[in-house]
Amino acid sequence: MLLSSHSELVEENARLSAHNLILKQRLQKMASLYAQNVRLRELLNSSQLVDDEVLVAELIGIDPDPQIRQVLINKGDLEKVYPGQPLLDASGVMGQVVQTTPLTSRVILITDKNSRTPVQVNRNGFRAIAAGMGGELELLHVPGTTDIKVGDLLVTSGMGQRFPVGYPVAEVVEVVEDPGQPFLSIRARPLARLNHSRLVMLVFTTEGEIFAQELKVTEGQQ
Repeated sequence: MLLSSHSELVEENARLSAHNLILKQRLQKMASLYAQNVRLRELLNSSQLVDDEVLVAELIGIDPDPQIRQVLINKGDLEKVYPGQPLLDASGVMGQVVQTTPLTSRVILITDKNSRTPVQVNRNGFRAIAAGMGGELELLHVPGTTDIKVGDLLVTSGMGQRFPVGYPVAEVVEVVEDPGQPFLSIRARPLARLNHSRLVMLVFTTEGEIFAQELKVTEGQQ
């Protein structure tokens, strides 16, 4: 009788443990879905501030090479995605499309060492080029007399026909003046959550689409 009771208790305990594991898994799934819904609401709220047409996409891959800051998204030619197209998250500019397939697109992030983003200081309109440094940005060739301060917001300048004007890019975190050098050393931190965002926005701009078409024509003639 005691042996039977003990065996039943062991079985019951195993059953309850399995049920508890299932409940925990469901709870984790619900927490994940809740967090995803929060991020989606943030993204949709941000899209209302964007004047251009947008398309929500999802990050599905990251380049394994630590020296390369590129990601893969689940939208491509079938959704009319084009090379040079800007990519944003709910906080700021992430990068731009560099290659497309029918179903996916490869995006170079603004922190990639080969990336150059035309920006301007939101406070006074001073224009510069932000170069990727792996994790942050560096403003190139800024004269020592330039009015730029820690905390300044950098937004897209609209130069180069790639990024529309006025989208947030980064915040200046360091300005160093070397008396022996003609240019300031300026570091900026991206506002986009490059290592965390999963849901993103592709921005469709007339200028960008025209530029992409012209680029295709030029490449076809070569």
